[in-house]
Amino acid sequence: GNYRTQLWDKQSESFLPSTPGLGMHVEVKDPDGKVVLSRQYGSEGRFTFTSHTPGEHQICLHSNSTRMALFAGGKLRVHLDIQVGEHTNNYPEIAAKDKLTELQLRARQLLDQVEQIQKEQNYQRVRRG
Repeated sequence: GNYRTQLWDKQSESFLPSTPGLGMHVEVKDPDGKVVLSRQYGSEGRFTFTSHTPGEHQICLHSNSTRMALFAGGKLRVHLDIQVGEHTNNYPEIAAKDKLTELQLRARQLLDQVEQIQKEQNYQRVRRG
């Protein structure tokens, strides 16, 4: 997931980009209520997690700063973009970090696709249950 926040500005009566001092806490729970991610981030950021349980997940974002919220008149806007599946992997970054050849990288992508298909099949089985 990618997110960015905006604070309400009373003077201009509009939402402005948040100050870097604002912190956001991101918590993700799987369908069994188990916490799979709990981390502190800045006013904008990117979070990733791998789910091992099929089903509906809960994503909670909340500001760590009540001071900022009160200063902003209590209004905080959060823009959230969620991407799911193996296509969310940044393969050029993975290749550079792991020093992979083009063939090794393609094999990695194919394995990720197979894993994603298996997860989707398992999810469909659970839904039909």
